[in-house]
Amino acid sequence: MNGLVLFLVCIVILGCGYLFYSKWLAAQWGVDDSHVTPAHEYEDGIDYEPAKAPVLMGHHFSSIAGAGPINGPIQAAVFGWVPVILWVLIGGIFFGAVHDFGALFASIRHKGQSIGEVIHDTMGLRMKRIFLVFAYLTLLLVVAAFASIVSTTFQATYTKSGAVDYAASASNASTAMISLLFIVIAIIFGFLVYRRNVSLGISTVIGIVSIILIIVIGLNWHPIYLSATTWMIILGVYIMIASVVPVWILLQPRDYLSSFLLYFMMIVAAVGIIGAHPSIDMPAFTGWVDTIAPTGTSLGYLFPALFVTIACGAISGFHSLVSSGTTAKQLDRESQARPIGYGAMIIECVLAVISTIAVGYIWTSYSSGETVVPTAVFASGISKMVATIPFLKGTETVCYTMLILAVSVFCLTSLDTATRLARYMFQEFWLGDGETVKTVTGYKKALTNPYLATVITVVAGIALGLTGYSKIWPMFGAANQLLAAIGLLAVATWLGKIGKNNKMFFIPMVFMLIVTITSLCLTIKSKILVLVTGGPEAGWAIALLILAVVLIVLAVMLAVDGFKTLINQSREKKANAQA
Repeated sequence: MNGLVLFLVCIVILGCGYLFYSKWLAAQWGVDDSHVTPAHEYEDGIDYEPAKAPVLMGHHFSSIAGAGPINGPIQAAVFGWVPVILWVLIGGIFFGAVHDFGALFASIRHKGQSIGEVIHDTMGLRMKRIFLVFAYLTLLLVVAAFASIVSTTFQATYTKSGAVDYAASASNASTAMISLLFIVIAIIFGFLVYRRNVSLGISTVIGIVSIILIIVIGLNWHPIYLSATTWMIILGVYIMIASVVPVWILLQPRDYLSSFLLYFMMIVAAVGIIGAHPSIDMPAFTGWVDTIAPTGTSLGYLFPALFVTIACGAISGFHSLVSSGTTAKQLDRESQARPIGYGAMIIECVLAVISTIAVGYIWTSYSSGETVVPTAVFASGISKMVATIPFLKGTETVCYTMLILAVSVFCLTSLDTATRLARYMFQEFWLGDGETVKTVTGYKKALTNPYLATVITVVAGIALGLTGYSKIWPMFGAANQLLAAIGLLAVATWLGKIGKNNKMFFIPMVFMLIVTITSLCLTIKSKILVLVTGGPEAGWAIALLILAVVLIVLAVMLAVDGFKTLINQSREKKANAQA
């Protein structure tokens, strides 16, 4: 298969999805700029702050993307490029983008609060709290994972004698230095735009030039060499501060500027694909079971593995938390929910398609187990394509380094966004009917304090990252997709309550519930086998077994209550029509 043809066909299909389907959805739901958004109604200069549309798009896209649309499609490529591309296109247009857009729209109609508050509105306080507990625990896992990934990217390499191996550590030290300098220029950018009213265009030019400058500095001057543990502690302090300072100081400007790295990465990839006309050497379909297992561990059956592995590139529950967490509190006008909520997901699907083409281009190296780390596969595939273009020969090493850097920046972006979201979840859990953070008293006032909520979140997340999160991380795929199913269900019940068309949610939410429960049942089966055979992993098997059972119970409880709500809404609608 020619990679260029596949790329262009996918671009057209995804573009049509945005132009036509998202417009229809906005009309069906009643998106209307006459409604005042929470960013204006509850503006506090900390969490609620109207953002310029390009800035908010940068934040939202940077937060939901991360390494997800790269990792998932590359890992799922063991089933062939046809299943991967079909799920990215169908899932992206009719599942993921609907999920993200719907969650954002529902949140801005609920004071910019989380999906938990939407569930509270339609299914009651008990269901809200069940959702918030699950969402909070999932976010702790995200904090632990991304903190560990970033610290590993920054860490120094040591010799057997315990001394720093400066040659081997240079690349990581450069990445760390550039990332630290990136925070500095983001703060300056925010000050210029929001406190000195410098035009966004001029500030953006200054910001992009500054990014180029710090990259040059970081590649040539990187004096900081620290261990992964030390970096974990530093990151903990950083996200503790980043999640409580006003969004205009760091979150908005940093995510906006970092989005240019992702745009740059996608442009480089597009140039490589167009210039190289790459041949996708992977099979169109390899079978219903992963027998290739390049990492040494099989993904198992195509169903449900494909739909759990490819999350951010098609649909991801984490996106609903971003949409209804930080993005909803910064949206200037309701009409911007369409390009930011639906549009950002479509761009992410494009990145997933690029990732599939990249792994297909170096399929022999990947399938043999020679190059298996997804970020390395992506960077290697794209950089090799670019190097085949006559006037870009010799750029492979530089291109590879820049692509790895871009992915690292997005992991850091997702890290502090997840921390702020977890803080929101922790605060909302303690609020009853009609209560707000400002009106509660007693112990609730203490527990909803943003600083206490942040400290608890960061300490728990970093501690988990230091003590073995990787044992639990395989559960994240199922947990994340369960969040997606619940998010779809929550928005569907709310739209039904206000009398809007919600039928576009039915198939996606039922399908994702089936995927999730099937995946968790297979996990339970595998952990029982581990317990039967015994061994050193028995302790973790018990923990994972309990967690899988809890998730299934949670899914069933929310699904039963949600479907009862939808049935009652349908009956009331029919009764009113007959009256």
